[in-house]
Amino acid sequence: MDISVVIPTFNRKHTLPRAIDSVLSQSISPLEILVIDDGSTDGTNAWIQTTYPEIKFIKQPNHGVSAARNVGIKTAKSDWIALLDSDDEWLPDKLEKQVEMLNQNPGIKFCHTEEIWVRNGVRVNQKKKHQKYGGDIFEHCLDMCRISPSSAIFHLSILDDVGYFDEGLSVCEDYDLWLRITVKYPVLFLDEPLIIKYGGHEDQLSKVSDGIETYRIQVLEKLIQQDFTFSQKKSMGKMLIRKLKIYANGAQKRGKEQVFNQTMKRIDELSDPC
Repeated sequence: MDISVVIPTFNRKHTLPRAIDSVLSQSISPLEILVIDDGSTDGTNAWIQTTYPEIKFIKQPNHGVSAARNVGIKTAKSDWIALLDSDDEWLPDKLEKQVEMLNQNPGIKFCHTEEIWVRNGVRVNQKKKHQKYGGDIFEHCLDMCRISPSSAIFHLSILDDVGYFDEGLSVCEDYDLWLRITVKYPVLFLDEPLIIKYGGHEDQLSKVSDGIETYRIQVLEKLIQQDFTFSQKKSMGKMLIRKLKIYANGAQKRGKEQVFNQTMKRIDELSDPC
């Protein structure tokens, strides 16, 4: 199985070598490594072409991580794509074990793995609510993002069907795509930590963006208008109401009466769609 590895990056010259080296150290080699520089200003361009001449390097203006991933995926030579964020790291047998699992389940075109979390240099345990799943996991994916992009391998035909990363989303673009995928496709889950996710740094998107739940609400509002079954829309609606109630409660506590009233109105609309 040939695999193209897509690594988007923006001003991560300090962590990018760790990510790239973890791919080069895999027990099986990918077909190619593509690094998409999303307008970095820290010297990534010249440095990577000198240090890693064997890597395919693409530089683009700063359009966001979704655009960078999409460019890499569309440029890739292989139909199998493995994503890796430039601040994360793979363990040496990550690709080999996922390929083995995919070969044992030829009808399934998506595989993700368990992960290790490191925050500010210290390993931390995941909470029970962050549990990951395999199979038909759409319902499990409604509350939060349960698949790390850095753990995912998938066949390009899935994106040709459901669409690519939404470039209009600066945050929760992965939550959005995983919902569009899992509503139609089962996924494999390899219950073994094969990636290391590093967090706590200042340039982390989920840290620098205010109110990640507002982006999940935005995603659900978008998807509930699309062509899904009644049952699927009902599940989305229930989760959307739940998140809106939390959002409304926060607005009320902060004295934002107009936001509170608008949110409650939307909850009433969803509760009584007729």
